[in-house]
This record gives sequence, structure tokens and C-alpha cells, in this order.
Amino acid sequence: MTSFDTSPQLNVWRALLALAVVFVMLATTGWTAVRQHQSVTSPLRTALTAWEHGRLNGHALPAPDGSPTRLAHFFASLPPHQRSRLVNRYPLAVGNMNGAPVELRYRANRIALDQARKVEAERVHDARLSTVGHSDAARRMKRFALLSDPDRKILAFDPMGNGRVAEVFGNLDKAQRVSVVVPGVDTNVLTFQRTFRKYSAPVGMARSLYAAERTASPRTRTAVIAWADYTAPVGLGVDAATSMRADDGAPRLNAMLRGLPGRSPVALYCHSYGSVVCGVAAHHLPSRVSDIAVAGSPGMRADNAAGLGTHARVWAARDEDDWIQDVPYMEVGGLGHGADPVSSEFGARVISSADAKGHTGYFEPGTESLSNFAEIGTGSYRSVRCADADHDCQEGFSGSASA
Repeated sequence: MTSFDTSPQLNVWRALLALAVVFVMLATTGWTAVRQHQSVTSPLRTALTAWEHGRLNGHALPAPDGSPTRLAHFFASLPPHQRSRLVNRYPLAVGNMNGAPVELRYRANRIALDQARKVEAERVHDARLSTVGHSDAARRMKRFALLSDPDRKILAFDPMGNGRVAEVFGNLDKAQRVSVVVPGVDTNVLTFQRTFRKYSAPVGMARSLYAAERTASPRTRTAVIAWADYTAPVGLGVDAATSMRADDGAPRLNAMLRGLPGRSPVALYCHSYGSVVCGVAAHHLPSRVSDIAVAGSPGMRADNAAGLGTHARVWAARDEDDWIQDVPYMEVGGLGHGADPVSSEFGARVISSADAKGHTGYFEPGTESLSNFAEIGTGSYRSVRCADADHDCQEGFSGSASA
């Protein structure tokens, strides 16, 4: 088995490399770029503002960012025709409203996606756009059309910029176990789903995990969410080296989790920069989050698992040829994401990722990483395979499964 401990000499070299990265980034971008990024009003914000000024039967509508419980009670109190009226009048707002019935959100987002598709269809023929702009509009138009298919369950959608989206696989209302896939850099509405290297994209990851969970425990009703509802870093620049995008994404992740129906346990699967998002979110995760599994992590903005401030079990996986192992595992001047989650000092339960290849192979069918993720997602903790035979990642579990 591979040991993930590093020698003192290697740690010194990584420290020097980290300092070099700091100086290069500051020289080329300045502190302003490291500490700030421009805020842009999104179509979603516009839709929510319209909701805030709207009325139903002469009464003000509840705050769209109110408690999910209150919003759930509000929608439950309405007859079907009034729910439909709100969906048709405020589709983008209802489609992203944590606490609204998920089936209502799916319907609202189909309308919002169709509206966004029509906007892109007009841009395709806009003479003011460049050839690149026309091509981008055409790609977005096709993607929005695919996402608006009646068979798809879109839980969240915002066409702003590169776009944000979340999709559900399975029956979220009846699920006994819920899994959430949180992806990393270069995730947007156009990369949400891929034909080539499909298991490196959120949809492919989530579908693969959903199939693996059903195989691992056919009697367990599961649902998997591909959650790309945050603005991910583009490339391996300053945004990827800092927690700025994670700081914005973590509250969105927690808000989504608090708005999920039912009380079933939730497991997070955080890949690459997604593990930074999960690390920042960890302090405020709802109690129903039972597990956090990170794969190919550059760090979780914590010195150790205890420092995450969560009662959830923390699992970590990294395959032998993942380039992420060569990043400096430390934080200096706001750059870097802290300790290595697969190191013995961090204290996570390190699981096997045998047969996984590279940085994006963890959800490939046939890999032990995917099999382990499925066992965690269905609560079969005693079936999880550890990365090192000398360290028990199953410590604290009894019996053949833990539900």
C-alpha cells in the first residue's frame, strides 16, 4: 500500500515552492486581485428582487431567503393553481428557492431554462457580437435546451456569466440517503456535462455514483445531486489558489443542504477545489450531513480534520498518479489551502482509490474510489476499503453496515 506521509526535506521544498508562488502571483496580479473580485448582479438576483416586490391575493410574498421551513409551509398552504401562478410569474426565483417543493423547482427551472435558451437564440444572430460571441451563444443555447428536457430534474439554475446549475438523480423526496457531488475548477454550465471524459464532469460523476450506490445497496432509496451551483475558479490561477470562490460557494452549499426535503443523512463528495468549498462550509453544515469525502484535494483550509469543526466523518482519497500531490500543502498569505487531507497528521479516514487514474478518475466505474464512495453513501461503512492495511479507516464502526 502507498504511504501518504512526506519527508521533512520534501516539506521544505514545498514550503519554498509555496513562497515562490506567492511572490509570483503578487507580482503579476497584486493584492487587490488576491483579496477581491468584482460582484455582478445576476439574472437570479433580478428575479428575486421581483419576487420581493410581488404580491399574491393582496399579501406580500415571504422573503425568498427566509428559512426553508417557513417557505415550505408557505407553498404547502397554496392551492395548485396559485403555485402554478408563482412558477410562471417568477420561474427563476422559485427554481432556486430553498424550501420550495423540489417538483415545483424542477418545473420552474424548465421554464427558466427555456427563457434563457430564447435569449441565447437571439444572441446567435446579434450583429454586434464577434464570431466567438456567436459560437458561445450557440453552445449555451444547445446546453440550455438539453437541461430543459422534461426528464431532467434541475434543482438550481442561474445563467449569469459562465452559469451555475444543480441536478438531481433519483427521488429526492423519498430518498433514505442523499449524496452531493461538489466539483472543482473550470465547472460551469457548459462543462456541467461532457461526452468525452464524461466522468470528470459533475453529471457524469453523479450518475456514476448513483448507479454504484444502487448496485451496492439495491434496497436503499438513494438520490444524488450534481451541485455546480457556485462560481468555480477558472484554470489554476489566483482564484484556485485562494479561498475566495469557496468563501462565496460555502454559504450557497449550506443553504441548499438546509433546504433539502426530509431528514435523511447526507454525504458530501468534494473533488479537487470542491474540497476547499466543503472545508469552508464544514463549520456550518446542518447536522444531517453525516460524511464528507474528499478526492484529489488541494487542502480543506484546515490543519486537521478536527479543525473543520464538524461532527461529520471525514474521508479522503488520492490515487498514486494524481498531480495534486505535488502542490504545496500549506497556506501562506492567503494562498494555498492548508494541510494534506490524506496525511496521517490530518486525521481523515483514508480510503483506497485503486484503479483510479489521474486527477479526474475517481468516479470512473470499476475503481475502488467509486466503490468506496458508494459504500459510504449507503451507510455500509464496514465494506469500505482502506488505503493502508496498517491504518483502520473503519474504526468506530460495528457490524456489517451502519445505516
